[in-house]
Amino acid sequence: MHGMWRDANHFELLPEAALFLPTMFKAVDQARHSVLIELYLMESGRLATALIETLVRAAERGVSVLLLLDGYGAMGLASADCQRLEDGGVALRFFNPLGVQSLVRNLTRDHRKLVVVDGAEAFTGGFGAVDEFLDAWYEVAMRIEGPVVADWVRLFSRLWDSPLSRGPGRASLVRGLELATRHREGYHGMRGRVVWGQGYRYQAIRHSLHHRVSTASRRLWLCTPYFVPTFTLRRRLARAARRGVDVRLLLPGELHDHPGVRYAGQRFYGRLLRAGVRIFEFQPTFIHAKFSLVDDWVSLGSCNFDHWSLQWNLEANQEVDDRRFATEVAGLFERNFASSQEVELEAWSRRPRLQRLREWLYGTLDGMLTRLR
Repeated sequence: MHGMWRDANHFELLPEAALFLPTMFKAVDQARHSVLIELYLMESGRLATALIETLVRAAERGVSVLLLLDGYGAMGLASADCQRLEDGGVALRFFNPLGVQSLVRNLTRDHRKLVVVDGAEAFTGGFGAVDEFLDAWYEVAMRIEGPVVADWVRLFSRLWDSPLSRGPGRASLVRGLELATRHREGYHGMRGRVVWGQGYRYQAIRHSLHHRVSTASRRLWLCTPYFVPTFTLRRRLARAARRGVDVRLLLPGELHDHPGVRYAGQRFYGRLLRAGVRIFEFQPTFIHAKFSLVDDWVSLGSCNFDHWSLQWNLEANQEVDDRRFATEVAGLFERNFASSQEVELEAWSRRPRLQRLREWLYGTLDGMLTRLR
């Protein structure tokens, strides 16, 4: 599903944790009315401790603080940290805690990443509250102001009040929050909309991406850490490259938190390369970012291009249709391409047998997971 396209927004690209983490923490420290946070990953450690301290400070000065965590992604959060949040006045809920009543239902996870301050300023991207984001993983986020922030608040509210969200935090707390209308000085002409996926029920992010890929005229650049594309997406990428579109994929290199996922996706390299798709594997660190650029359209948020994200998870992305913002995102892509190793077709065709065996093995496992639907 998706919200309406809305004008008069402002979007700010925040590449790398050294930029977006201080910006988000500062925004929470300056909150006057409300802080809404929705995360998939939160594990006890330096970053989680810093976040807890910041949220408790906000709650102590009278700010309504709501924290919604995924029941699986937050399993690494110590009970003592949960207690510190509750004792500090933070309303805490968990989406879809693991249970034995329905194994299939356990597969649906809340993979969204969202911070909203005072209903006026939002942040999204691929971030989480785990220490890997401090220095080991490369991530990108964005700051959002304008009418689309209200769509993010509504998205959060529906899930907070969902029967699948449980915990000591009070339900229906979001409904009474006032949506401030604070505007930033300067350029306000950016057009954007929020798109989200409801797991296996409907995946608007996939349909939106497919449409853009099919209608791309100049460039089609995708960055994702988990590239296990559906047949439909592979075919559309190849067709775009064959009709002369500059198609590039920015993917992780050997530094990967799930190497098997990388091998499963690599089995498609040959066909894509032969169609004219260029593939770049990022070298400095594990690149965990998820963002796309098609002509002057940008999509950035939580969604990966693998079966899991597209079929099971709850995801949400911010789409932007703005030439100025697209130019900024293109510059970020170019810098990351320069820090990557391009996969050449001739060299790839000579890859060793062990590599081919890994692709076959993990590709077979991926096919089995896909049939779980």
